[in-house]
Amino acid sequence: MTQLTPIAPERLDRLADVAVRVGLNLQPGQDLLLTAPAEALPFVRRIAAHAYRAGAGLVTPILSDAEIARARFRDAPDASFDKAPDWLYRGMAEAFSENTARMAIVGEDPMMLAGEDPEKVARANKATSLAYRPALEKIAGFDINWTLAAYPGAAWAARVFPDLPEVEAQARLAEAIFAASRLDGDDPVAAWSAHNADLRARTEWLNGKQFAALHFTGPGTDLTVGLADGHEWHGGASTAKNGVTCNPNIPTEEVFTTPHAQRVEGHVRATKPLSHQGTLIEEIAVRFEAGRIVEAHATKGETVLQKVLDSDEGARRLGEVALVPHSSPISQSGLLFYNTLFDENAACHIALGQCYSKCFRGGADLSPEQIAAQGGNSSIIHIDWMIGSAETDIDGIREDGSRVPVFRKGEWA
Repeated sequence: MTQLTPIAPERLDRLADVAVRVGLNLQPGQDLLLTAPAEALPFVRRIAAHAYRAGAGLVTPILSDAEIARARFRDAPDASFDKAPDWLYRGMAEAFSENTARMAIVGEDPMMLAGEDPEKVARANKATSLAYRPALEKIAGFDINWTLAAYPGAAWAARVFPDLPEVEAQARLAEAIFAASRLDGDDPVAAWSAHNADLRARTEWLNGKQFAALHFTGPGTDLTVGLADGHEWHGGASTAKNGVTCNPNIPTEEVFTTPHAQRVEGHVRATKPLSHQGTLIEEIAVRFEAGRIVEAHATKGETVLQKVLDSDEGARRLGEVALVPHSSPISQSGLLFYNTLFDENAACHIALGQCYSKCFRGGADLSPEQIAAQGGNSSIIHIDWMIGSAETDIDGIREDGSRVPVFRKGEWA
């Protein structure tokens, strides 16, 4: 009897090729550190093969497992939830300092910890965030080429398509991932080149305007996001400090920059749920004063949201603002992926927490103190949530107060 394969092997191989050549642009002799759920091992093997064909020095995979993660919450002593493998993250930071490229594969059930004690989940997340900080600084600082890609895990597929049989759900999620990753044409690498050129044209227009702020309006939203001094817009392919041009996200539809941590005013309502560490946070509504969230609510998951905001001082301030048209392919799919890699590319969004130093003119040469002085935020978290829709209008505000239409009804103006 022939076993039904929900994930087309040749398409998975094509995605691995895109992840290595377009996502990472892995260089001859460069090492690769790869993290992935154990279920994604077939994808990991294909990535390793393509990486070695590209001349990789050494590919080192680190696999995680949902059942092992859940076992901790069922059986571990209480003190376990304030620990994290800081030795591992120090090693990762050292590897990045030696020009090792970074790839992360997502594919696990985004709600796998939904049934666990939220207090323990929050403690474990905070411990991990603190321990990961040395490695995160290398990523946020864009020291090396890195990328994220996705594997259609069975539990994730069941979450996205709850009414379908498992095999059919996984096949549908696989096709959605492949389409969003621009694999449908004859030459995906050429398709990515054209897409990057389009995103680059958007960033060049925005950088030419040098707006002082963006004003978002829509249902439940009247928000002015001041932009950091000397900010720079990016999108699609970008060049890391090691000189390698890569696509940090496969897929991507956004152009983004750094807000000024002290200059955000008004209120905003999320247009899509936020899936965060096993909790679905719905209908987020917050109010900013002088850059800081002073009031926050959610109709579901508010306790988790409040714990996120209390992660550290920078958690209540913005580290990113991103523009995505409502007509993006991911938005038009009509799917909620429960995964930020995809859902953030369906709508304009903001991110709480850590900023990206590359989103400053000359950012590679700026110290953390200089970045902070120009308005860049610092935090142990970086969490994106969606605020755009077909009803979103955005104006760019110049230093003299004059306005330029940027978005009208969710589309570029």
